[in-house]
Amino acid sequence: MTAPEPQRSTLDLIGNTPLVLLKGASEAAGCEIWGKCEFANPGASVKDRAALYIVRDAEARGDLKPGGTVVEGTAGNTGIGLALVANACGYKTVIVMPDNQSKEKMDTLRALGAELVLVPPTKFADPNHFVHTSRRIAEETEGAVWANQFDNVANRKAHIEGTAPELWQQLEGRIDGFTCAAGTGGTIAGVGMGLKAFNDKVTIALTDPHGAALYSYFACGELVAEGTSVAEGIGQGRITANLEGAPIDTQFRISDEQGLEWVGRMLAEEGLCLGLSSGINVAGAVELGRKLGSGARIATILCDTGFRYLSTIYNRAWLEEKGLPVFPWLRDQ
Repeated sequence: MTAPEPQRSTLDLIGNTPLVLLKGASEAAGCEIWGKCEFANPGASVKDRAALYIVRDAEARGDLKPGGTVVEGTAGNTGIGLALVANACGYKTVIVMPDNQSKEKMDTLRALGAELVLVPPTKFADPNHFVHTSRRIAEETEGAVWANQFDNVANRKAHIEGTAPELWQQLEGRIDGFTCAAGTGGTIAGVGMGLKAFNDKVTIALTDPHGAALYSYFACGELVAEGTSVAEGIGQGRITANLEGAPIDTQFRISDEQGLEWVGRMLAEEGLCLGLSSGINVAGAVELGRKLGSGARIATILCDTGFRYLSTIYNRAWLEEKGLPVFPWLRDQ
């Protein structure tokens, strides 16, 4: 095994994440399912990539100056990535987050030195939505920039220039399909655009949780949501700027129960502790693999570490309260 190249900046640790063959998912799909280990980023999630590109873009435009502040509305992971990038670059961070997100994310943001503003969860049309609240704070704070991850296309550029070429190189140009869920849309759109630039025949599939509206949009042209999901950071009810022009070829709708099955299997069988969004992505990859058939090579995103959800999906009482299946080892304790 070759040791990774030494880096001269901590920011260079973002990206170039490992890719691993997921044995259980591959067997279930009848083809190769590969997981991009985004939990290996410094902030333990895929959102580090967008955070770095958003900060660098704001600097290049002259909007973010020394001693400035980065303000963002986020389910947590983008805020963690922004806080780490901002610390490394000498900026402050103000993070607005719905108060129903995991306690671990809140504690992490405070530990990183970010100013955390919690707001009740509400629909995007409500002016008190966490995204709108963060925009107002940025407008009212001297020297602040609003990261605007949902509609700032520096987000998807991180995946066009980073994640997609990495996947292409790691799989030696032999990749038949890619799928993941959409939150901001930056990952699915950016990786899709990047891979299509290498080979237009790569199938790009959206994996959408229940409660989101993108499945119906790409299936029949209407933004219609059905059901609910407890997954954090994914699920979207509008076409963000990052999603505009996303090359989606097909789509799957995945339940929390399906996602949790794969979270449990990957932990119990392969030693990977992941969040629910990763489980939903793997479930979608299995569906895509079955659709493309034997011999296909599918890649997906393992979004973040499961250690960020010890109080939720790895907590028996929380799962029972939500009416979700409890992992056998939690039941036996």
